[in-house]
Order: sequence, then structure tokens, then C-alpha cells
Amino acid sequence: MVKHSNRGTLIDERGHNMSKVEKTRTKRTRRDMTSSRLVTRRSFMSGAGAAALSFTIVKPGSVRGTPANSRIEAGCVGLGNRGKMIAGMLEKHGGYQITAVADYFAHVAEAAGEQFKVAKARRFSGLSGYKRLISSKVDAVFLETPPYCFGEHVEAAVEADCHVYIAKPLGCDVPGCLKIAKMAQKATANKRVFLADFQTRTDPFYIEGIKRVQDGVIGRIGMLSSEYNDESFRDPPKTANIESRLQHLIWVNDNELGGSYLVNAGIHAIDVALWIAGQRPVSAMGSSRIARREPHGDSHDVYSVTFEFADGLILNHRGEHLKNRFEFRCECFAQGHEGYLETGYTGRVRILGNRGGYRGGEVVNLYPRGAERNIDTFYKCVSNGIYENPTVEPSVNATLTTILGREAAKRNTKLTWDEVIRENKKLEVDLSGLKA
Repeated sequence: MVKHSNRGTLIDERGHNMSKVEKTRTKRTRRDMTSSRLVTRRSFMSGAGAAALSFTIVKPGSVRGTPANSRIEAGCVGLGNRGKMIAGMLEKHGGYQITAVADYFAHVAEAAGEQFKVAKARRFSGLSGYKRLISSKVDAVFLETPPYCFGEHVEAAVEADCHVYIAKPLGCDVPGCLKIAKMAQKATANKRVFLADFQTRTDPFYIEGIKRVQDGVIGRIGMLSSEYNDESFRDPPKTANIESRLQHLIWVNDNELGGSYLVNAGIHAIDVALWIAGQRPVSAMGSSRIARREPHGDSHDVYSVTFEFADGLILNHRGEHLKNRFEFRCECFAQGHEGYLETGYTGRVRILGNRGGYRGGEVVNLYPRGAERNIDTFYKCVSNGIYENPTVEPSVNATLTTILGREAAKRNTKLTWDEVIRENKKLEVDLSGLKA
């Protein structure tokens, strides 16, 4: 196994490390919930989150305003397709009670309120709906909105002493990601749970396969290859304001609203590569372009990006997002000098090697099952007072890595991690004409 001198760590608003670099790797359990060496803080319950899956005793204490073992009062912000799915999972789980909902669109908030039996007075809409939801006093906030607003939403939730469950990516630009990192650190200090919802990091086959690779079964890794292919989302002509872009994932077409196709979608495959590598890249270079028909947003939709790591390891990422009937693929391969690891979001995980392998298996229904596992882990962490929050650091690093890749490919040049952090470029969003 290779050793690295610059493991990714949470960074402050100036791009400086918040924690010391670990000098040696630590063994992790088979059921490591995150299995990422990007997490450099002490291991989470001897398994960086895995123990959350096996709690049987709830510690004495309380979830804010409710005794332990009672349901967590949840406020759901963003009730589009995935937001509604997450809310349905909360209801099905049994450990939550949805007591407030918020969506920019009033009819969406009302429909969700009816479906989940939320009091009419606690159905909020407009740009400030999330503020009124948080002010209505909930234990936890579930954020499933376009990522441009995550920074402000997370800040409000953390300042109100709420637990936070957030979708990926964590932002569209560097300032947004750094704010999330800062707020997550504050949540941890305040003994609040903060979980970023990446599904692959919950899958048993991924966890075991990547653990074996990091334990050396395929030897030194020479190259990582990731791929993300899917259909693009509808990209209609723009209107007088951005209201028409805020539903049905249209916002993925706009860098300032959704981060881009690379940041919003490609991040799934790239995050797996970072998980395997156990470090963040030091630079990226590549090319990208807009190839979809009649584009109106500015996101590029085909990408070829090469990331370089401090020890010479390289990651090649390829992505295309066109309505061309090419099958969905979200895959990552690790090529070592003694074997290789294959992973697929809708495929299989296995290792073939000269010194042994791993049969693994087919990954089934990861999109819903991963979310269900994260929701259950979130519940158990809140109920048992577990505030290590191991998903934050790798999620911040993954989002910043895709932003680095987006910027390098867009400029068709080599760009370093330090340069993109130092630029601290903010993508401005024009909110004029929207309902408050």
C-alpha cells in the first residue's frame, strides 16, 4: 500500500488544514460505514460510523425537546422527487415524525403537508420558508434543495442547534463548501449530528472491497478510472427569473444553481475514487464542452478530466450526460500491480488479483437502500449521542474535487487544488423576482 503525506482534511475559510495529518494509517473494521482515509479524526466508535448500524441500547438523555426513544421531530426542506422520497423514508422508518415542511413552491409544500399529515400552519414556502421551518422548532433538518442554497440553509440550521441531514453535492462553489465545513465543525462541537447522504459508502460490498484494496490485496495502485454516464435533464429556455429553473432538476444545467453535471452527478463516481485513494488530488487538467441539443444553461455535459495526487497516483474521469440512450453507468476501477478492483453503482463489486481476490456481489437498489441506511444511521447517532460526523470531511473533499475538475476542464488547463481554494470564486445567483 502506498503512503501519502497530504491526506485530505477539513479546511477553514482560508484553505488551511483544521487538523494535523495522521502519520500512520489505522486499521478499520470490516463494517466501517465510510471506509475513507480522508477522515483523519479519531475513528468513529471503532469503525468510522459502522457501529451506528448495530446499536441496541439507547443512552439516557434526550433529543431536543423529546425524551430518548421517542421520535425525532423532522423538518423537510425541498420536497421534489428525491425530497419526497426521503420524507417517505422518514415516515416509514418509525423513528421520526415530520412536523414541518418547506419548499419554494407553495403547491409542493401543501401537497407534502397533506401527504405527511403536517399541520397547515407548519407548511412553508418561498425563499425564506426554510427560516420559518427552523423557527418552528424541529430537532433535525433534512435538506434536499438545489445545492446553491445549502450554505445559508445549513448555517441557519446549525445556529438554531438542529441536527442536519444533507444531500450531495455540498455546494456549487468553493465559498459554499468552506461554509459547510465550518458549520459542520460547529455542529460537531455543539454535539449535533451532521450527515451527508452518499449512498455508495453504505454498501457492504463497496466497504469490504475497498477495505481489502487499502489492506494491499492488489498491491500499489497505479491508476484509478471513474465513469459517469446518464441522460441529461430538461434544459428549457430561461424566463424572466430563475423560478422556472428550480424544479425537475433543470437546475443541474446551471453552474450557479446546481454546480454542473460533473459536480452534481459525476461526484458519485469520483467520490468512490477518492475513497479508494485515501487522499484528495493536488491538481486537475482536462477538457469539457456542451454537447446537448439546444442548451440554455451553462453547465458542460461531456468531460474528460485527469486528477493527479501527491504520490503520483492518477485518476482519469470520463462523463457524458446526453439523451442518446447510452445506459446509466457509475463505475470506478482501481488498477494495481497485483490485481484490480471493479465497482459499479448498478453493477457489481469484485477484486481479481494475483495474490487473492474478492468475489463481492451485485449492488442492488443502491439509490434507495443507501438513503435508508443513512437515515437509520442518522437516527441512531441522534438517539445515542454520537457526534463524530465522519461523512462530512470526505463529502467536502469530494465536492471540492469536482469543482476543481469543473474549473480545470472549463478552462482547458492544469489547475491546482491550492489555486482553486485561493481563488475562492463565488458563483452569484440572481434571486430577483422570486417570492420571499
